[in-house]
Amino acid sequence: MTTTTVVHLLRHGEVYNPDKVLYGRLPGYKLSELGGQMAKAAAEALAGHDVTHVVASPLERAQQTAEPFAAQFRVPVAIEERLIESANWFEGKRVAVGDGALRNPRNWWVVRNPFRPSWGEAYLEIAQRMYVAVLAAREAAEGHEAVCVSHQLPIWILRRYLEKRRLWHDPRRRQCALASLTSVHFEDTKVAGIGYSEPAAHLIATSPDARTAKGA
Repeated sequence: MTTTTVVHLLRHGEVYNPDKVLYGRLPGYKLSELGGQMAKAAAEALAGHDVTHVVASPLERAQQTAEPFAAQFRVPVAIEERLIESANWFEGKRVAVGDGALRNPRNWWVVRNPFRPSWGEAYLEIAQRMYVAVLAAREAAEGHEAVCVSHQLPIWILRRYLEKRRLWHDPRRRQCALASLTSVHFEDTKVAGIGYSEPAAHLIATSPDARTAKGA
């Protein structure tokens, strides 16, 4: 008989970031009040599901996003280092897609190769560590469901990797909104399909900065 397991990759909720910096792996960046509501909405979207395993990136915003799931499904939250945000040279700086950072001569050496990318952790390295984390979650929740709380770029890169698409991409076209669920369906150990949902879409609509949150 085939054993079906689902691993839900959850992006964290909105972060309190008044200075609008790319916070990346910097400590101290926690969920905003709205971000907490997003986390609860995501947990409620899985009410009635058979979640037996919850893990999260070690960063505060991911740990906080996992809390409603731990309470709802009465399971502990384990730290999974491989779910962490990607490393980025622009961490702590005020940069965003389309703001001209790539045209600044001071940044040219850093942005010399957008296909790798040269300004941070290589896309393939992100995909491989995320895949190992998902396989570990699948094994821990075999026959049930798992939730892995991570970050926008790692989740999106893993999805492209699993769908056998090229890893370099236009950041503006990522399908990975705040508190969204990218659900990987396994039949035994093989990926059988990938689903996507935005349980906090109604909350994102109330925040003008939510869809372009830096650090992600």
